Amino acid sequence: QVQLVESGGGLVQPGGSLRLSCVASGSGLAQYAVGWFRQAPGKEREGIFCISKNGDTTLTSPAVAGRFTASRDNTQNTMYLQMNNLKREDTAVYYCATSDLVDTCRAVHYANWGQGAQVTVSS
Repeated sequence: QVQLVESGGGLVQPGGSLRLSCVASGSGLAQYAVGWFRQAPGKEREGIFCISKNGDTTLTSPAVAGRFTASRDNTQNTMYLQMNNLKREDTAVYYCATSDLVDTCRAVHYANWGQGAQVTVSS
């Protein structure tokens, strides 16, 4: 079973940037579809991006369009979430996750989750 460890969260001012990394161990990341999700205080978990096993990327949160990008590097067993022009409403705990399915953006299909990375956008 794959284990996921996230890094790169923190405190950033509005308009700033952060890059989250998620390293997989135990199994190669190439075996999985991967996804990024976030959960803000008092809100439900929200899907941001999903990337199929074939590398096709789907944006699932219109709120981050044009500001966030997601990628995966199977050779490094790592997935990334680049966040630019951060806004206060981006404050949340961000999670990476993997799914055994070839291509899915539904959180219920993701069985393995990272520990979460806190991102706080504040001046």
